[in-house]
Amino acid sequence: MASWSQRRKLLYGGTTAVILATAIFLPVFFYFHKTPTCFDGRKNGNETGIDCGGSCTRLCPSAFLAPSVAWTRLERVAPDLYNVATYIVNPNPNAGARAVPYHVIIYDRAGVEITEYGGIVTLPPRRNTLAFDGAISVGNRIPAKASFAFGGIPDWTAETDPLAAVSVGDKKYSEDASSASLSVYLNDNSANSISRTDVYAVLYDKDGNAIGFSKTILDGIPAYGSATAPFTWPLSFNGAVISIEVLPAAE
Repeated sequence: MASWSQRRKLLYGGTTAVILATAIFLPVFFYFHKTPTCFDGRKNGNETGIDCGGSCTRLCPSAFLAPSVAWTRLERVAPDLYNVATYIVNPNPNAGARAVPYHVIIYDRAGVEITEYGGIVTLPPRRNTLAFDGAISVGNRIPAKASFAFGGIPDWTAETDPLAAVSVGDKKYSEDASSASLSVYLNDNSANSISRTDVYAVLYDKDGNAIGFSKTILDGIPAYGSATAPFTWPLSFNGAVISIEVLPAAE
């Protein structure tokens, strides 16, 4: 049996070893250990995928549906200038994607490329939207169609609709022999004002074809108030406009 002095030496020795091990281990642990984040390229923390799911705002691929393109249209606004719009359907009620790259190619009647360009579009949650590009130059050629393609898979994040309190009020449309105009009243039904907002308008004929489209920007909508979004076209639709769709999209 160990004597009292031997036990004391063992106790002191063990205590010293623990202190030394702690002094060495803890700095090494904190040096190599990285707190899990949503941007470290690893599946850690409570993530359900690499930097997605769980407490990360970025959604994993299994948590969202891909957007779809309903149509791409050209609209002449001057002899060699055309507006181009693509109607994008977002089937995700609680997911949005910002700065999604896309690519557009414009062709003539023979299928020969006239021009191409790229852009970015925001896909707001619970809302369809337009990828809109104004005054695209086609030179002295006549465009017949345009193709639209996303530049990659949108980076979806969990979001609520920032315009959930906005409702579309009266739509006043008029046209004459050479032009058309539209005034849309947007109402904010909440106690919080709405900041700068893009607003798109699409004109449809009796067969549901989009025959006109335009974009305007509202500086904001006051709380429990309204604002008017004006649209104009340098052509007449000759009484073909039967319905109007308004698409607000928070910037």
